[in-house]
Amino acid sequence: MLSLIRGTALAKVVAENATRLEDVENRVNLFVYDEIFEGKRLSETINQHHINSKYLPHVKLPENLVAFTDLVESAKYADIIVFAIPSKHITDFCKTLLGKIKPNALAVSLIKGFLPSESGIELISHAITKYLKVPCAVLIGVNLATEIVSNKFCEATLGCRDTKQTRILKELFKGPSLRVVVVDDADCVEICGLLKHIIAFGTGLLDGLECNENIKSALIRLGLLEMMHFTDIFFPGSKLATFFESSGLSDLITVCYGSRNRRIAEAFIRTDYTIEQLEGELLKGQKLLGPVVAKEVNNMLNNKGVEGKFPIFTMIHRICEYTSKPRELIQCIFDVPDDIILLGCSTPSLKNILDL
Repeated sequence: MLSLIRGTALAKVVAENATRLEDVENRVNLFVYDEIFEGKRLSETINQHHINSKYLPHVKLPENLVAFTDLVESAKYADIIVFAIPSKHITDFCKTLLGKIKPNALAVSLIKGFLPSESGIELISHAITKYLKVPCAVLIGVNLATEIVSNKFCEATLGCRDTKQTRILKELFKGPSLRVVVVDDADCVEICGLLKHIIAFGTGLLDGLECNENIKSALIRLGLLEMMHFTDIFFPGSKLATFFESSGLSDLITVCYGSRNRRIAEAFIRTDYTIEQLEGELLKGQKLLGPVVAKEVNNMLNNKGVEGKFPIFTMIHRICEYTSKPRELIQCIFDVPDDIILLGCSTPSLKNILDL
């Protein structure tokens, strides 16, 4: 069950792999909204002409990829259900599917985002497991839909809690130029996928201020350290190696140079528009993850009384809230104490690697 651009691209990969794997059902179901595009139902165009005319019009889709407009019908017999929908819809989707899918099904989340909770952030994979009562893996990394379908090199990290399923999941998602590495550290994979947006917004601010590459590199380095520290405090037990997988360092570098968080942060500096106005103009009202995640992270830091130990996260949040000037980020980077990240670290292995 996949949707939208990235969902369609991954569905293509999965469908192609399904035809070659002996122990996998050949047909792959693709859930699409029942919408009319250019006078035709999108689902009919996909099934008759094997093209997603709205989201990937120039890509030929495998014939074993079948579009459904009924959510339950698309998923009720599936052993593996892949979610690639806006995070705001995940609760409703799960409630619709609850009790109507195989009890031993496995979910995989491609979703960028989170659900707000009393503690600040609820990971999407946790929400899927809570609402749908099935285990959920996470697939995150350096991969754009257009590059996946063009067979340009991409890579992804598959965080899988159920080690019995790692082989089949890897075989389903890897492509001719899509490298997939499996780790058993799903929480860290997913939280890296969130925190990177804060740092990407920060690099956009620096670009708008016409800073040199050295200070951008410093921001990325300090941002990665704060990501490690945050994960150590709020998601203890994560493995250091995961930060150096595609979902960690690679994806962080990519979004800091090529994401819409970076682009809109730069536009925020170079124009007279507010962040909200730019979201309306350039994103058609969609919310940037950078400012949203920064706000929720700041709430979590405040509640735990550790805001001062995260100067980069804190400064970027304040800029997004218009309580600090963008240029203050430069001085913030310069003033970060040498040992600020080590304060309060509870994991010995984390301290050791940061001492290197």
